[in-house]
Amino acid sequence: MISLSDYLILSSIIFCIGLVGIFINRKNIITLLMCVELILAAVNTNFIAFSHFLGNEAGQIFVFFILTVAAAEVAIGLAILTLMFRNRGSIDIDITSSLKG
Repeated sequence: MISLSDYLILSSIIFCIGLVGIFINRKNIITLLMCVELILAAVNTNFIAFSHFLGNEAGQIFVFFILTVAAAEVAIGLAILTLMFRNRGSIDIDITSSLKG
């Protein structure tokens, strides 16, 4: 039987990988978006694990909302990146600093 601590350890490893990816990679926007998705997956794992072991369905409902927000984030983020690549020819983060306004 898999215990709650096993899920929490797995979730913390995934969260740390996402966090390290954000701090190490500051040049590629697509990699940053993937690291944010890893962090959201770690949070979802925690919600599901606690929901299962406590016998409460509220955590699973929160996961559906998080997945909805994550899907919208990816769709909008990739649309912005596609437009940036069309207009500027690159998706380098240094170029995005010119979008302040």
